[in-house]
This record gives sequence, C-alpha cells and structure tokens, in this order.
Amino acid sequence: MGVPKPPASTSLRVEFSRSIREFDAADWDAVVRRAGAPVFYEHAYLDAYEQAPLTNIDAFAYLVVKRGDETVAVTPAYLQTAADPLGCLYAAYPEARDQPALLSHTWHCYDAHVPSTLGVDVVPTVISGLLRVASLYRAQWCGFVNVRRGSELGQELRANGLPARHLVDRWTADLTGVTDYEHYLARLGERARANLRRTGRRSGEAGVTTEVLPVSAAALDEITALCGLTATRFDNNGFYPEGTFAKFVTALGGRVHVIEVRQRGRLVAAGVCLTDETRFHTWTCGVDYAVDGNYSPYAVLFAESVRLAIELGKPVLEGGRGNTVFKQRHGLTPRHLDAVLLRA
Repeated sequence: MGVPKPPASTSLRVEFSRSIREFDAADWDAVVRRAGAPVFYEHAYLDAYEQAPLTNIDAFAYLVVKRGDETVAVTPAYLQTAADPLGCLYAAYPEARDQPALLSHTWHCYDAHVPSTLGVDVVPTVISGLLRVASLYRAQWCGFVNVRRGSELGQELRANGLPARHLVDRWTADLTGVTDYEHYLARLGERARANLRRTGRRSGEAGVTTEVLPVSAAALDEITALCGLTATRFDNNGFYPEGTFAKFVTALGGRVHVIEVRQRGRLVAAGVCLTDETRFHTWTCGVDYAVDGNYSPYAVLFAESVRLAIELGKPVLEGGRGNTVFKQRHGLTPRHLDAVLLRA
C-alpha cells in the first residue's frame, strides 16, 4: 500500500498539539465552516470530547496545516488501543486487532472529513502529519474511519492508492424544499406513510407526549441510562458512559436539542440531536419498547426528529448508523462508510 507524498514544492507545514485548547477556536472554526464540515469538527465539540471522552482515548492529537501564517486545514486524531467499540473495524482490518491506532475521528463521529480551505490537495500533507504523530505515539496504525464512499476525501484517498474497506452504513435524508411533516410523509411509500400516521394516532391514545428541550432542562440521568441500555442491546457496552455522557452533552450547550418521549410521565424514548449549519443530526437515542399500547416509541421519536429538522430549516437529516430496515423504509438513503488505515 502506497503512502501519498506531498508535492516537493509545497509551502505547507503541519503543527501538532496534544490539546485542542492550544489552538485558537475562531481560527480553527473558520476552516471548519468554510469547508462545510459537520459539528463533530467544531472546536467546542472537540474540547467537550477532550474533557469528557466517551471512549477510552490513550492520547489526543490535533493537526493544523499552515501556509505561511494562514491556517488551511485542521484534523483531530485519537490514539486508541481499544479502537473498535462498534465491532466493525477489526472485521475490516483483522490484522490491526488490539494494536494501538491513531484514528481520525472518534467513533461518535460518523462522517469523516479533512476540513480544508484548499480542498483535498492538502490530504497528502495531513497523512504525512498523521504518520509522524503515530510514530511519536508508537501506534502501529493510523488513518481514517467513517469515510463516506464517493466523498471528496474518499476519492482522494483512493486516488493516492489507499484502498478503503467497508465498515458500516449511515443514513441521511435530503429535506431540501420540504415545508412540513405532511410534506415529508407525502414523499414516502404508502406503507411507510400509513405506519407513521398509525403510530402517531396510537401513541396519542396511549397517553404519549413529546417535548423538545434545551440540554439544560433535559433529564440527562434518565436519558443516559436509556441510551446505555439501547447500546447494550447492540453489544455496544459503554458507548455512553454514565456521568461522562451527561458532562459531554452539557458542554455542547446550544448545539444540542433533546427530544423526550414520555408515556404518562415515564421516559420511553429520547433523542440527543446536534445541529450545524446545514445538518440536523439524530446523533444518539435510547428506546424502551416495553410500553402500554400498540405503538413504536422509536417511530414516535423519528417523527418528532423529522418535524424538528424541518422546523429548524436544516436541509439534511443525518440519521446515524444502524436500524437499516426502518430507515430505508422511511425515506433515508444509505451512505457507505469505509476505513482507510496505514501501517505506521
């Protein structure tokens, strides 16, 4: 497997730090915004994750690419020995099992980018920087996870001779031009449309209420427990650690919209949703299916998420990973996610 070489005449240099706080937030975020990268790359998100990491991180690494005094690209990376909390990386890269890996980004980000004002031309320079940091950290592997196949980053990595291996799919819906929830339903097939309407009717009859809350007013202890139980059902134990999860979400402040679904006061579903300039991220959820009445609390949560995304004027609904059958039936499109790892 080849390693892309930066052009010999390049004027780019890479600066590295072990803490995001060493870099100016406005400078970092200006690149993220110009590149159209998602909320996972914003300085505040990275700072929150550094202070309250949701997975076991052995060391943090932040790379800034400079041209003169101008910041032209930024990349976070994380040294992880337990590098496969979702159980998909080692299936794709069995040779990397239980070996330290420097990965960009964390597994709580499902949309990898190299935010840059120079486009993908900067990718070889970033990879060279990652390899140097991997050597410093004595990591056996480095690279990218959750790279959307067909994205600019994915195409550039392939163009440089770096073959990608499939991990999992994430799901998205284009909400451009969708004016309200009924408009969204009209785009679905008859069966899916009837299912969501029936769920709405039955949940109302069963005493279900939904509420959108700022993170400061949400029942984070209950939500953490519910998300944790849901993750455990899919063998993702510890993906939302108690205490740390609430601390992380709270630190994100106004970027978070919490949806609580309650049946006669009992929390039966919850969604922690994140927003950036163009996307509404149904970032994580918890669901208790032991409910009274013939309805799906997950479907209620999904419907409320669609309503909120439309209300906020976000043209893209990010549906996250998993639950393939439901998402495909209810208007979301799969995006294949790959890993591209290099031996360091």
